[in-house]
Amino acid sequence: MNLVLKKGDKKLIRSWAFYDWANSVYSLVISTAIFPIYYNSVTGGDDSMVEFFGFKITNIALYDYALSFSFLIVALISPILSSIADYTGQKKFFMKVFCTIGSVSVAAMFWFEDASDIYIAIFATVFACIGFWGSLVFYNAYLPEIAYPEQQDDASAKGFIYGYTGSILLLSFNLSMQLKPELYGITDSTLPARISFLSVAIWWFVFAQIAFRRLPDNEFKKKRRRNFMFKGYQELKIVINEIKHLKALKIYLISFFLFSVGVQTIILIAAIYGSQELGLPTGKLIITILLVQIVGIFGAFLFSKISKKLGNLKALRITIVCWAIISLGAYMLDKSHPDVELHFFILGGALGLVMGAIQSLSRSTYSKMIPENSRDNVTYFSFFDVTEKIAIVAGTFIFGSVVLITGSMKISILVLALFFVVSYITILFIPKTKYVS
Repeated sequence: MNLVLKKGDKKLIRSWAFYDWANSVYSLVISTAIFPIYYNSVTGGDDSMVEFFGFKITNIALYDYALSFSFLIVALISPILSSIADYTGQKKFFMKVFCTIGSVSVAAMFWFEDASDIYIAIFATVFACIGFWGSLVFYNAYLPEIAYPEQQDDASAKGFIYGYTGSILLLSFNLSMQLKPELYGITDSTLPARISFLSVAIWWFVFAQIAFRRLPDNEFKKKRRRNFMFKGYQELKIVINEIKHLKALKIYLISFFLFSVGVQTIILIAAIYGSQELGLPTGKLIITILLVQIVGIFGAFLFSKISKKLGNLKALRITIVCWAIISLGAYMLDKSHPDVELHFFILGGALGLVMGAIQSLSRSTYSKMIPENSRDNVTYFSFFDVTEKIAIVAGTFIFGSVVLITGSMKISILVLALFFVVSYITILFIPKTKYVS
């Protein structure tokens, strides 16, 4: 029997944050550190051709298309599913469904051994991505329901701190298998990476149960009716009309979109930029990735305190300025410089400090802008999620297009810096609200 905890209870907030501990290992191990490198090597290396449904395509392009397709699917279905979840009160049910889809799909990656298994790799990538991002819509929507406005900055930061800590622990174990497989009696060169995928799946699913055990289920006691699909669409329409009249929220979503174009794209391409543009070895890149995660813990904590003292919008403006400076710093890096590795390492530390901060603050700031006592929190957060997904698609498309036209990843980084500048200007026009200043 589930223990019923009241809003604002520290145990409830801690249980909610544990879902970050559970699923963040996907973001680090699968999206960033191990799977992309493993996928590239197993399918033949840079720009190798693979066959997929009778078409010849480069391995990296196929992987990028799979991710783009995943983000598109989430962007299309989450507003509808979230409105249905709001109407029926089945938020936790949908969160469990997407968590299961994601973790099972990651487990399926264990059977990806060579290029002949490309279908396993691509379909597992698509469904794992959908499961991860889909579950986050419902997870984020719990924030205004488990914490009061004055608690939400700390609660959001706690989630990211738990996520960074858990992912560092699991990645460290996985890297030990990669670097010293003989310690584990492993002789198959593909097995360390494949065990890593299995460990992520188990970690994600098992630790998610802590959150599921204590998160409220149908807290508004809504009854499921036969026409819930139609009513779900009506719920969506109601929230769209509400957002039109919420000036602060509307402008914030625009600013969030603009800085997300830069933030999410830089997170996705940082390792590739270090490898291809700066010629850094894989070992140094992985160390930098670990540094980013460790510093991210302190960044999320630090800026939750700064937001209490200065207000959310001022704290966000500070992080946006830092991101713009980091982008310029990345643009100025030169692989011919004898200390380029050290400079990249320092830049990674700065990135970690503001990465956790801007992600945590953007979530809690949005949560505070949602109308008080709203019963449509999932639908509201689906707009937040869709805005971020469209920003990812736009950012990666712009980055790739600039590289194609100019032949330079550096110019693409410079273009991304402009998005931070415009976002900073936009956020200046957000009027103060009851809980956001």
